[in-house]
Amino acid sequence: MDAKINRQVRWYGFRWRFLLVFIIFTASLGWYIDHRKDIDSQPLQMPKNDTGAVVAKTPIDSHWPDQKHVLIGLGDSITRGYGTVKELSYFNMLIKNNDYQYPDMKNEELSHVLPRMKARNFAENCSVSAEHIKYQLLRIPQYENDVRGIVVITSGGNDLIHNYGQSEPVDGAMYGCTYEQAVIWTENVKSRIRQLLQGVNEKFPGRCEIFLANLYDPTDGVGDPQHAGLPKWKDCMEVLDLMNNKIAELCDEFDNVHLVDIHSEFIGHGIHCAESWRDFYHADDPTYWFYYNLEDPNWRGYDAIRRLFWLEITKVFTKEGN
Repeated sequence: MDAKINRQVRWYGFRWRFLLVFIIFTASLGWYIDHRKDIDSQPLQMPKNDTGAVVAKTPIDSHWPDQKHVLIGLGDSITRGYGTVKELSYFNMLIKNNDYQYPDMKNEELSHVLPRMKARNFAENCSVSAEHIKYQLLRIPQYENDVRGIVVITSGGNDLIHNYGQSEPVDGAMYGCTYEQAVIWTENVKSRIRQLLQGVNEKFPGRCEIFLANLYDPTDGVGDPQHAGLPKWKDCMEVLDLMNNKIAELCDEFDNVHLVDIHSEFIGHGIHCAESWRDFYHADDPTYWFYYNLEDPNWRGYDAIRRLFWLEITKVFTKEGN
């Protein structure tokens, strides 16, 4: 009889412990779901302040070459400025800063240091590296010896992300490919961008300086595009790293091609920017720098890109004047 009572007590004790664990688990799950919703909605809250310290102040009073210059834009929608108004694209802010939006960058602009400079932007939305050669390169006029070029390029990104997993991966539309496929295809992209760089140099017998950006990562290095609604891509991080290595190698091949590292600066400002437990979390600025289509920057991202291009341009030109 006593043994039976003890068994009943133990059974009821187990039941209450189970119920307590279930309540705690349910409450924790509810908290996590609510927290996850907060995190998922956070990236769409656009930042309210400028990037400020992303780029060190430039010695704009130093000597810049006194000759004719032309600024040329080539590549995809990033250089075209898709996702923001025209005057806040990185290309246009290189020419003329928006002093109201970014007072700290007043006079940090090409129109200030090179007042005779002209500008033409041939970049096109949705374009890939093959089209940059086929269409955009041909539109650049042949310049005289007394004209020096400043050429800004974003190329290779669409070669990676098209067709967003909606078709089988191929060279020029690699989304979903394996690392083994990417070894060959990224080398092909590198070859096409090399051809673009060589063609640009031929347009400027008086010399040009080319500033080539690498590719950023909207997943902040996590490698989960499915979290943003795209198909899962197992090898995406390895493929992205491979492509960025190819771009860096191209910059090493030419003495007048300069790498603009937007990849490093954008880490922590992608779809995981609000996740405070991540190593890349920016406690002082946990803001989202991408447009709603994920592949282009928002106005904050364009400002960061402008500052990074500006930094590299001024490194080259102020070094010459010293």
